Amino acid sequence: MKLYYMPGACSIAAHITLEWMGEPYEAQLVARDALKQPAYLDINPMGAVPALQDGDMTLTQNVAILEYLAERAPQLQLLGDDTPQSRAQVRRWLAFINADVHRTFSLIFGAARYTADEAAQAEIRTNAAAALRNMFTILNTQLDGKQYLTGDKPTIADPYLYVVLRWAHAKEIDLSGLDNLSTFFARMQSDKGVQSALKAEGL
Repeated sequence: MKLYYMPGACSIAAHITLEWMGEPYEAQLVARDALKQPAYLDINPMGAVPALQDGDMTLTQNVAILEYLAERAPQLQLLGDDTPQSRAQVRRWLAFINADVHRTFSLIFGAARYTADEAAQAEIRTNAAAALRNMFTILNTQLDGKQYLTGDKPTIADPYLYVVLRWAHAKEIDLSGLDNLSTFFARMQSDKGVQSALKAEGL
């Protein structure tokens, strides 16, 4: 398997998952200026990371990649246990982080894509930060009494949560009083698979 990544991007989630799996893989750094070049657009027409190649298959979209990796290692139960309810809960939080949290961060990272007016950009970022505070509060509540989002075992939702928490710290999103998230972040930071992925990406 070959993972295309950029340091600090959401591709860290797949990178961590690959480390947890313990299977051989190659991590291919993609420079920012290479994202929109023909060679990489042949791999991912959206010009984004992650992308995963496994044999003749090329897979894009973070959630699809994470679910595929979880299916490749059923013994780890990274998509939940064998019950539909457990797997649905993992998908629920995976979807929440992808469709709500990640999408809202795009307003902070790329406000200039929506307007050239600097005052309007600042307003977009402020409103997005407030929305993120609410979303992280929901995630903090979900972690109450749990080591990970859906219980005491990690799933593919957890490295994605770890990624957006890294972004929150970098962009100084207000996480004050969200102690469950702080404990979760420290737990992930001490995980050997997380440490290996971060080291490989120079983070």
